[in-house]
Amino acid sequence: MSITYKDSGVDIDAADAAVKMIRKYVQSTYTKGVLGDIGSFGGFFQIDNSHKNPVLVAGTDGVGTKLKIAFMMDKHDTVGIDCVAMCVNDVLVHGAVPLFFLDYIAVGKLIPEKVAQIVKGICDGCIQARCALIGGETAQMPDMYKEDEYDLAGFAVGIVEKERLLDGSKVKEGDVVIGLASSGLHSNGFSLVRKLLLKDMKLNTYIDDLKKTLGEELLIPTKIYVKPILEILDENVHAMAHITGGGIVENLPRVIPEGLEARLDKKSWEVPVIFHLIQSMGKMEEKEMFRTFNMGIGFILVVEKDSADTIIKKLQIQGQNAWIIGQIFKGERGVMV
Repeated sequence: MSITYKDSGVDIDAADAAVKMIRKYVQSTYTKGVLGDIGSFGGFFQIDNSHKNPVLVAGTDGVGTKLKIAFMMDKHDTVGIDCVAMCVNDVLVHGAVPLFFLDYIAVGKLIPEKVAQIVKGICDGCIQARCALIGGETAQMPDMYKEDEYDLAGFAVGIVEKERLLDGSKVKEGDVVIGLASSGLHSNGFSLVRKLLLKDMKLNTYIDDLKKTLGEELLIPTKIYVKPILEILDENVHAMAHITGGGIVENLPRVIPEGLEARLDKKSWEVPVIFHLIQSMGKMEEKEMFRTFNMGIGFILVVEKDSADTIIKKLQIQGQNAWIIGQIFKGERGVMV
C-alpha cells in the first residue's frame, strides 16, 4: 500500500479549501495599489507618484504566547488583529502610512475553518490599519506543533516622505509627552500573565471589576493607532513610540536622544483594572510592572509643547483617549516614572 503526503499529516486538499474560504476576506482589504490576487508566488503593490522622495518602512512581529489563550478558549478570530497591530504600529512610529501586510501561519493540522477565522482577524486588522493583505503562507508542520495549535506572525510595509521621517532626532528639552490609551494588555507579558492569573482563576471566571470574563479580557485585541495618528502628524510631532514588550521604560528611550530624559507622572492617566489585578495577585513591584506591561499606555507621542492641547483634542475627536503624561528634560537618556 503506497503512502501519501496526507498520511504524513499534510493535507493539500484542506489547504485548497482554506484558500477558497479566505479569498473574500482578503479581497475586502484591497486598496488601489494592489495588483493581482491571492495565489501568486508574490504579492504585488504599485506605489503611486504622489511621493517625491519616498522611504519604505518595514516592521515584523508575531502574537506570542497570547495564542495560548486563543487555544484554550478555541477562539481564533481576533489574534489576527493583534498580529497586524504589532507590525503596523511599529511602522507608524516613524510617520509611515501602512501600505500592505503579509502573514505567516504555521499549523500542526490544517483545519480550513480555523485558518479562515485567523485570516478574518488579520483582514479586520488590515482594514483598521487602512492597508492591504497582499499575500501570506500557511505551513502545515505536523510534529512541530500540536494538532490544535499554531503560530502566527507577519510583516507590514509603510511609506513616508524622507523629510517627514520620524526617528527621534527632533526631540528637545521642553517637549511634552502624550500617552494614548491602550485597550488592555495588547500582546505582551502573557507568559507571566498565564503563570499568575491561571494558577488560581479560570478563563470563564467572571470578574465584576472588568465586567467580563477573564478570557474575554485577555483576548481583547491590540489597539491599532493608524487612524487617529494620521490625523495629527502635521501638528509638530517630534517622535512616537509603540509600547510593547519592555513597557514604557524600555520603549520610549528608543526615540529619545542622548542627553535627554522623559519624566512621567504615573497619576496622569487611567491604569486599567487588569493591571491592578495582575500586580495584586503576583505581588509585583511597580517597577517590574512598568518594565513588563504597557500599564494602559499603548502608544506615546513626543510633541511641541504649544501643540499638545490641539493634538489631544484631535485624538479625542477620533475616539482615542489621550493624556499629557510627562515632559522632556536634560538628563541621562531614559525614562523616570
